[in-house]
Amino acid sequence: MCATSANRWHVNPDSALIDTLQQALRAHPQASLCVAYSGGPDSTALLHALAHMSEARARGLRAMHVDHGLHAQSARWAAHCRAFCATIGIACDVHVASVDRASGIGLEAAARHARYAVFTEHLHAGERLVLGHHQDDQVETVLLKLLRGAGPEGLGGMRAERPLGAGALWRPLLALPRHAIRDYVQAHKLPCIHDPSNDDRQLARNHLRHDVIPLLNTHWPHAAISVTHSAMLCRAAADTLQQDWLVALEVLRDMETNSLDARGWLALPSALRDPLLAHWLHAQGLSAPTTAQRQQIERQCTSQDGQLPCIQWPGAEVHVWKNRLWAMAPAKPRKSSMDAPWHGETLDLPDGGRLTLEPAATLPITLTVRSRRGGERIKPAGDAHTRELRALFQTGAIPPWRREACPLLYEGDELVAVADRWLSARAQALFDQVGALPRWRPGR
Repeated sequence: MCATSANRWHVNPDSALIDTLQQALRAHPQASLCVAYSGGPDSTALLHALAHMSEARARGLRAMHVDHGLHAQSARWAAHCRAFCATIGIACDVHVASVDRASGIGLEAAARHARYAVFTEHLHAGERLVLGHHQDDQVETVLLKLLRGAGPEGLGGMRAERPLGAGALWRPLLALPRHAIRDYVQAHKLPCIHDPSNDDRQLARNHLRHDVIPLLNTHWPHAAISVTHSAMLCRAAADTLQQDWLVALEVLRDMETNSLDARGWLALPSALRDPLLAHWLHAQGLSAPTTAQRQQIERQCTSQDGQLPCIQWPGAEVHVWKNRLWAMAPAKPRKSSMDAPWHGETLDLPDGGRLTLEPAATLPITLTVRSRRGGERIKPAGDAHTRELRALFQTGAIPPWRREACPLLYEGDELVAVADRWLSARAQALFDQVGALPRWRPGR
């Protein structure tokens, strides 16, 4: 956008926002619309403008508000959103998010993850979730990514569109500056929520917004235009690279375990290796590593047999085992040891996993399910020798990070089964009797 076009946003407070939305709707016909409505100025202006457009209402326009429960006023904010939607005749669905404060990724990121989990769950099939992110938000995002050492994918900023749940996420206002939206709010005297967390300059984004970017603008008045243009170029480069690393991902990933061939990944050019890793992690709801953490993963990809490297960062960890990369959320401290009677019903395990019989059946005797304590031994059916679990685990297909959570099945004081992996002759006969086998689904 040139300097003269930047000035035109001030001509009419309505025209900038309305014109942008009308053009976006014409370019994206058919899809139903749901506005992600926080009650703040940007989403309020977006929802109000769409509500006064017949073409938007014809698409079943509705609003969705997420109550994070993190602020004392959050219930009042939800009530405000319902009341405002009622005044403009728009349905407003309010959902309470479950924010994991102990995730290790920080409260702001945890709240975002919880919010998008709600959006994903409640977005209708084929529906577009419309967000009020604008040009200034894009500038902040790109600068944050730059300061964190991101490559083309990160420097491409927020995507205007991407799949989300059963529908898609859509940001039609990324070319519109913040002041054009705020002018619309003032012109229509729209009631908006002010979230005090937006004033906290200890948060990186707020520091950029209130302190750094205004200073940049005094020296480079067209900084926003330049930054967003660079973001567009980086996005085009990232999309081109994506075609190659998606092909590599299909080759390197084992679909059953969702693990990656470590040495195959390491052999890729860094331009493909880095975004492939980030995509693989994000698809599992995990955060991407820093440059230093990624380099540590690379160093460990050639570890020797018997070594069990684990690279950790807030909210994620990557293990190198059997020449493959395995990613997961860090294990939470186990609440208690397991010691429960079992007749074949679904049994919840301390790590969040489950033990069942498949097909469903009832055992004629009571077994006891216990957690591992160390030193256990079992004689697997068909084996001439009694084996230590430690030795079985080392030669078997149970990853090291799952071994402590493996449920052990006892008849009295005798260990007769190790989850669904090793059964004694006694356990084999017992399960044959009911025509079913144990099935262990680990929690992580």
